[in-house]
Amino acid sequence: MEGTLFRFHITLLQKQLFKELVSLFGLCLGSLLSLILIGRMLQLRELFLGLDLNALDMATLFVYLSPLFLTLIIPIACMLSVFLAFLRMSTDRELVALKAGGLSLFQLLPAPLLFCLLCGLLNLYISLSGVAWGMGNFRHTIMEIANTRAKIVLQPGVFNQTVPGLTVFARTVDNSSGKLGHVLVEDNSRDETSILILAPRGQLRSDEQRGELVFILHNGKIYRQQEDRVSVLDFNDYTVRLDLGQIFKGVSLGKVKPKELSWSELRSIGPDHPEARRDSNFLRKVHVELQKRWVLPMACLVLGLFAMPLACAFQGLDKQFGILLALGMFLIYYTMLSVGLSTGESGTVPPAVGLWMPNLIFLAVGLFWLDRAERERSLNIMSFILHANLFRKKRAQ
Repeated sequence: MEGTLFRFHITLLQKQLFKELVSLFGLCLGSLLSLILIGRMLQLRELFLGLDLNALDMATLFVYLSPLFLTLIIPIACMLSVFLAFLRMSTDRELVALKAGGLSLFQLLPAPLLFCLLCGLLNLYISLSGVAWGMGNFRHTIMEIANTRAKIVLQPGVFNQTVPGLTVFARTVDNSSGKLGHVLVEDNSRDETSILILAPRGQLRSDEQRGELVFILHNGKIYRQQEDRVSVLDFNDYTVRLDLGQIFKGVSLGKVKPKELSWSELRSIGPDHPEARRDSNFLRKVHVELQKRWVLPMACLVLGLFAMPLACAFQGLDKQFGILLALGMFLIYYTMLSVGLSTGESGTVPPAVGLWMPNLIFLAVGLFWLDRAERERSLNIMSFILHANLFRKKRAQ
């Protein structure tokens, strides 16, 4: 009977602990994602002010951007949730009471482990498919806006100078078909050289893969002035490309990067890929991205295990300082991960070593610290700090 009652209490405790972890996770995830999206909104303010975007358009763009941010935010939120839950339990002496009732720290592991595992699976799903879905739709939506509602790009009868060093004019603009009439393009981006292009007809379209607006001009002339010399060249068709990344500040719409590709697309890239032939670093970036798609989901489990003994060591710490401490620990982890990313892309260290090393280090430290906390040999840092302050005050007297 006593054994059955004990198991019932254990199950009830695991349920309550899991509920607390989930509620803290939702709070942390929502707060961090909101802060990042607000910062992103400030970066994209020129895009929102210059285009005829309503609240639904803005919300749609943020939804598409969210998966890229979530891959990094979920491990932070997971670590914060475990840390804050066990910090509260240790500060309220609940852990002491549970140990006095015959419950060990290891017996509390099932709920945090299940929680971290679910966070890791969610992050893995977002990494393997959600990121590519979000970035692909974000790029497509921006290009659609550029084609249909980008009034800052080209207006009929107006000299547009949105792109530095480039002036574009069209007397007539058909927004539905993209046809232009009486087009003038002046390029002053080159030193000591000025290029003027005149054409009676043109066509405006978008290149989604390269993130550019493309002007195709027909049957015109190119006037090139360099110092005191002027040359004239006739053409049948001429193409002028405008980088939307320069027009929409804060939006990266150049060539599709490895971080925007799906898992299957990354796996299919080999040495014979056209981009790999043009850029020797492209293949290394792909290998780094392949490892990164698994490293961050695994970080949920690693950082969760690391946060448990960390909270026990800082028993009595205020929640505000606890959040700063946990964020500081994650900053150390992310710094190590960033070093692994840079060394992997440069070819200095294999990506499988550089990217997985932070997980291995934090896992080893977390397990060692957890074992010390279970045997009550873990250093209580807050008690040490309080005793040090008392000793200093006594000496001062």
